[in-house]
Amino acid sequence: MTAQSLAVRLTQYAAGGGCACKIPPGELEEVVRGLVGDSHEGLLVGLDDGDDAAVLRLDDRTAVVSTADFFTPVVDDAYDFGRIVAANALSDVYAMGGRPVLALNLVGWPRSVLPLELLREVLRGGLDVATQAGCAVAGGHSIDDPEPKYGMAVTGLADPNQLLRNDSAEAGAPITLTKPIGVGMLNNRHKATGEVSPQAIASMTTLNDRARDAALAAGARAATDVTGFGLLGHLYKLLRASGVGAELDAASVPLLEGAREAQRAGYVSGGTRRNLDWVRPHLDGSATEDTLLMLADAQTSGGLLVVGELPGYPVIGRTVAGPARIRVD
Repeated sequence: MTAQSLAVRLTQYAAGGGCACKIPPGELEEVVRGLVGDSHEGLLVGLDDGDDAAVLRLDDRTAVVSTADFFTPVVDDAYDFGRIVAANALSDVYAMGGRPVLALNLVGWPRSVLPLELLREVLRGGLDVATQAGCAVAGGHSIDDPEPKYGMAVTGLADPNQLLRNDSAEAGAPITLTKPIGVGMLNNRHKATGEVSPQAIASMTTLNDRARDAALAAGARAATDVTGFGLLGHLYKLLRASGVGAELDAASVPLLEGAREAQRAGYVSGGTRRNLDWVRPHLDGSATEDTLLMLADAQTSGGLLVVGELPGYPVIGRTVAGPARIRVD
């Protein structure tokens, strides 16, 4: 952490933070309705089911996975912000069962307000995490922007016969979550008070490569990563695409240390409340409002949500036959 990073609170230069800045899922779906553009014969995964990345088959053994992700600061430290962004962007490739190989930087920076030395730290953080993942970083694009933003466009490779998709879940299978939730609550507290959660930073900077490996080894075919639409939102999208329902055991969902306390203190983002409003018509069960809000918490660089049992990770529910509804008890 540099002295400059300590002097500047990046989160104070953005209206929102992280994946909580996403356009609400219902509004976004209305905007892109009919804009599928998947007429290319090699396109295996496009816009239809809200998967984490697009996938184009090159041949019987190789497919290209393509994604882009960017957002405003979730933490004040520039280097950590870069690390979090990179882990989050790479996660979309892992969530499809792929391996990231090339990333391009996407930068918006208020150059007349924030020193370029801080931007260098952001880029250094992104490079370090991409290097850890074995992914090359080569250039990108930048603009002068009133708010600081950073992201990556990532290209990966995958076996077209071993993709993890939203539309491939079958009824009667366990549901596994590979990271605890609560990042949104902790990030919102950090933005308001400056209090740092080492647990949240550690979670957000952890790559999902091992979770991807475990999912493929277990023969899983359906997965997504949990980001801005929250656990409930991303689970509902997967269930809707697959034509199945789910039963969720709220007590089995792991929470980050301090997340419950942050919620009780009122650090619930508007994005989290919008997530719950969107998915509420598709919920049943006895869970309390506080529990549902936590399950709808807008995550940044969350874990993989996998239909299948992965050794070493908690099972939080089960898919069931029927319409795309979630029973939460």
